[in-house]
Amino acid sequence: MEIQDAQFIGFLIALLAVGAVVLFAWHVVMRPRKRGTKKKVASPAPTVIMAPAETPTTALFSVPVPVSVPANLPTGQSAIIETHNLRRTFASRGKRGKVEAVRGIDFQVLRGEIFGLLGPNGAGKTTTMRMLCTLLIPTTGSVTIAGHSLSHQHLEIRKRIGYVSQVGGMQREATGRENLMLQAKLYGMTVAEATARVEELLTLLNLHEFADRKTSTYSGGQRRIFDLACGIVHRPELLFLDEPSTGLDPQNRAQVWEQVKKLRDQGTTIFVTTHYLEEADALCDRVAIVDHGIIVAMGTPAELKKTIGEDSITLEFADSTQAQYVSMLLEGSPLVRSHTLEERTVRLYVDHGDATLPTILDLLHQQNRPVARIALAHPTLDDVFLKLTGRTLEASEAR
Repeated sequence: MEIQDAQFIGFLIALLAVGAVVLFAWHVVMRPRKRGTKKKVASPAPTVIMAPAETPTTALFSVPVPVSVPANLPTGQSAIIETHNLRRTFASRGKRGKVEAVRGIDFQVLRGEIFGLLGPNGAGKTTTMRMLCTLLIPTTGSVTIAGHSLSHQHLEIRKRIGYVSQVGGMQREATGRENLMLQAKLYGMTVAEATARVEELLTLLNLHEFADRKTSTYSGGQRRIFDLACGIVHRPELLFLDEPSTGLDPQNRAQVWEQVKKLRDQGTTIFVTTHYLEEADALCDRVAIVDHGIIVAMGTPAELKKTIGEDSITLEFADSTQAQYVSMLLEGSPLVRSHTLEERTVRLYVDHGDATLPTILDLLHQQNRPVARIALAHPTLDDVFLKLTGRTLEASEAR
């Protein structure tokens, strides 16, 4: 009997010990935490705006980052996007260590414009867009979109933007109308509101003809325009389009451009990434040329082309030795503003191509340097890219 009593007493002691441990753990985990006093932040310098702070649960960064004040904005226009020293670094499994996809870019997008990021694949365009769309956290830098800090107010930014990826997101077994209704309901619209908004979009973008067919039957251009409609169903201030006409034939591409311009005319600001020179030239009000993660030039297509000169003369030779000789021959010539050499091709930038070309051909004839191919052209954005990077955009794509 005494043994049983001793065992019972031991059991009670063990049970009390376990209960004490559980009670102590509950007290440590569940007790209210003391709130620290907020530190006052000194007023920033006049040229810097400090991003407003919110609770840590809504922050993408741990520390607020200064945002540069816009400079030299056109009269009456305000910026809907401002970036300062925006960077994104990825870890690499190879020997390269880290890869800098975006290497400290600064730009502004004005309200009501179509702004394009132009560059080859791998230049950092899509990475930049994904950061602006709150889909990717920047490594460093600051961004303000529609007056809200990306680092602390990304949920507010998401309410004000639309995003259309390269591949779109439509359900192929549903009709175009059903896809738009789904998008509208996801944004919290009632059935009546969604129905009215879908009808408005079908009329705006001329989609009634095939709205009730399954999207799997659509052409590439039809599907892409429905992607645009899905991106603006909630009336965003800003629409992001990632390579909007990739894979489309020229006719469908022109149709997409027409609808994008129509959205701009309706008051939507549009941010486009593209590696198509003609798309940037025909569609964008302003263009930033990006290469290896940095912006190398920015302005209207006309402004960028004006930096090249009025005309370009392309001289292609039988071998690179001939091209190198001609490049040295024309170095410093008053006939040529500047020139580039790329393997067997010499490109000359001149003020008056029609008058200058015969003189250059006479000079080459005197030097016994026959030309295999000659081309005279007005400046293009590819000429701008070539002058800034030393290679054509097409050559960059092939790498």
